[in-house]
Amino acid sequence: MTDATPSFPDIVPEPIGDGTPLAELTTMRVGGRAERILVARSGEDLVSRALELWEADEPWLLLGGGSNTVIHDDGFPGTVLLVRNTGAAPIADPDLAPGRIRLRVQAGHDWDHLVAACVDRGWSGVEALSGIPGLAGAAPVQNIGAYGQELSDVLHSIEFLDRELGEVRRIPAAELGLGYRDSAIKQGMAGVVLSIDLLLADGAAESAGARGDAGGDAEAPILSAPVFYGQLADALGVTVGDRVPIRELRSSVLRLRASKGMVLDPEDHDSWSSGSFFTNPIVSEHFARTLPEGAPRFPVQPAGRAEEGPAVTSFAELAMGHPLRIPAPAPERQVKLSAAWLIEHAGVRRGFRLPGSGAAISDKHTLAITNRGAATADDVAQLARFVVQRVQQEFGVILAPEPNLYGLEL
Repeated sequence: MTDATPSFPDIVPEPIGDGTPLAELTTMRVGGRAERILVARSGEDLVSRALELWEADEPWLLLGGGSNTVIHDDGFPGTVLLVRNTGAAPIADPDLAPGRIRLRVQAGHDWDHLVAACVDRGWSGVEALSGIPGLAGAAPVQNIGAYGQELSDVLHSIEFLDRELGEVRRIPAAELGLGYRDSAIKQGMAGVVLSIDLLLADGAAESAGARGDAGGDAEAPILSAPVFYGQLADALGVTVGDRVPIRELRSSVLRLRASKGMVLDPEDHDSWSSGSFFTNPIVSEHFARTLPEGAPRFPVQPAGRAEEGPAVTSFAELAMGHPLRIPAPAPERQVKLSAAWLIEHAGVRRGFRLPGSGAAISDKHTLAITNRGAATADDVAQLARFVVQRVQQEFGVILAPEPNLYGLEL
């Protein structure tokens, strides 16, 4: 990587003080004050602050962009540590294949600013993740995904402050247990993400190579990664598996997200939310057959199974008293359901709100619970509980919330 390749610009930090309501730091725009707010504007600051807070053994909350967080109206009874270390730049890696970029992104860098910068440079792999709110450090915790791409497709590793060890270590993506909206961090691996490394395709280099080989159009657009989501392919007028100009794909994703209220807009109350409030439930294939025929269901790839020895026992081993080896049964096949379909067919329509509540189901998308301008955290929780109860009564499926809830229960 040459010095001519610019690093990504930092974002101008917002002024924040101890009296700042947490409603101003979350996209749902609810939540009271914390006892204290600390701001980490560098990786070193983030490490030292976290270590001090662990040592004090008092309640504290790590908060990034607040796009996946709902906090009680009483606020948080402790310290909130804001992640604001920003910046991103390619790093040298002798193991990189030709046409690949390894990009190191600080945890506090705005995710969509990052995607926009990658698209501007013709680096593909995250363009379908355009418009997702939040910061880069939260991306591996949730294994963010949309329109056929997931972070796990491009994540190389993370830099992680391990609470148990009290030190910083680099963890390969393969050791993070990344799954659908899940990771080892989400499941309890205690610590703080300091930065993430992404492996992206250098579309500019690819295009230059193609022009050199085939004498193609010097102005040919840089192409996206293959489109693997039907709705996005339809919007682009292509077939699943095709590639399109990378800028065109980003624009199409942003239009689709905005049509569902999933792009932050201070003038659009449908975007005053935490995005999809419920995850798509994963159930056994057997249970899925009990649902109405029209219920969407998508096969789930089984988790990798540990290698087993041969399921054969020799006569010599039997004579020596070895137990008979019996093959482990194949895991039951699972399918992913559409939470949006379940909610709608349980009778909860777009725009629905409980009497007197300031929270409502989005006018654009049934998966989002929104703040219509004066909602309280209790309003949000009451509506979420109502949705969970309706879906459970109608289909026997218990929906799980996607955002982190503090001081609230469903």
